[in-house]
Amino acid sequence: MGLDMGKMLKQIQRMQSDMAKMQAELGEKTVEASAGGGMIAATFNGNLELKDIKIARDVIDPDDPEMLQDLVLACVNDGLKQAREMVNREMSKITGGLNIPGLM
Repeated sequence: MGLDMGKMLKQIQRMQSDMAKMQAELGEKTVEASAGGGMIAATFNGNLELKDIKIARDVIDPDDPEMLQDLVLACVNDGLKQAREMVNREMSKITGGLNIPGLM
C-alpha cells in the first residue's frame, strides 16, 4: 500500500489549476439578495464583492435613517451569505467535499 507521490503531486497540481479556473469563473457568477419586500436589492459576485445595490426611493425617509440602515445591512449580509454558499458549492466540486482550511 505504498503512496505514488508522482500521481499525488499531479492530482494536487490539477486541483490547483481547477481552483484557479473556478475562482476566475466565480468572479462572473452572481447572486442577488433583497430586503424590505424588494425595496433594497443587491448583487454580489463569487469574489464576495458587492457589484450593485438598488434602493427604492420610497424607503428613503430622512426622519428614520435607522430603518434604511437596517434594511441595507440585512440585504448585504444575506447576499454575502448566498455568495459564500455559492463559492462553497462550486469549490466542493473540485475538492470532492474535502474541507481545506483557507479556501473559504
